[in-house]
Amino acid sequence: MSQKNAIRVDRNGKIGVLTIDRPDTLNALDIPTLLELEEALTALEKDDSVRAIVVTGSGNRAFVAGGDIADLNSREGLAHYQEFAEVIHRVFRRFEDTDKPTLAAVNGWALGGGTELLLTLDIRILSEKARLGLPEINLGLFPGAGGSQRIIRQIPLCRAKELMFLGDNIDANEAVAIGLANRVVPHERLMEETMALAGKIAEKSPLVLKLLKRNLRNGSEMPLGAALAHEQAMIGLVLDTRDAHEGCSAFLEKRAAEFKGI
Repeated sequence: MSQKNAIRVDRNGKIGVLTIDRPDTLNALDIPTLLELEEALTALEKDDSVRAIVVTGSGNRAFVAGGDIADLNSREGLAHYQEFAEVIHRVFRRFEDTDKPTLAAVNGWALGGGTELLLTLDIRILSEKARLGLPEINLGLFPGAGGSQRIIRQIPLCRAKELMFLGDNIDANEAVAIGLANRVVPHERLMEETMALAGKIAEKSPLVLKLLKRNLRNGSEMPLGAALAHEQAMIGLVLDTRDAHEGCSAFLEKRAAEFKGI
């Protein structure tokens, strides 16, 4: 385990775990934390032994409670745009675009920037104690770290507007019901359940997962016709991998596949 300041980085077999570790601020995001989070993500991306990445928060109260409101209140628009907003948009985009599968283990409050970070991660597992929300409207603001655009692409528009217009928090079960998260688990089993799921994903072909993530990401931004043509080209590329033929051979031979990422 290594720790510089606000981010803990652990490796558990094929799984990398990033823990936002600022319990005194409920794991709020500021520029140094975001830069350290980006650095930690880069290290896990470069580590070929890591095949899945779990993101969580320290303590029992918060995943990420949001941004630093006092810092935000001290800024004017141009300074915010050029500094904090520039960094948080870049870092969140890095998580959205990483080729390795990402999972969130949401252990408590995920408000504002916490929900916006969640929206960039592939699979979201919630503790029964988790609470999600975009309360920026209550501060005279609106979600500005990508949340206003990502959420309308992930859940029904009317529900997204309700969350942003009211600024209310929702519990874990409602978050799953509207499609904002995958499942709710008992609080004490959050990491166990998330790591088990990450472990299953980590046994798949890392190369095919990479190509699948790119196919989904690129296709989601295309009209259906173009997306289908893109999929057709990508599956042809997959069939040039050794892992694809290893998987098919293993199925025919009734044995477990041994994917090498080639």
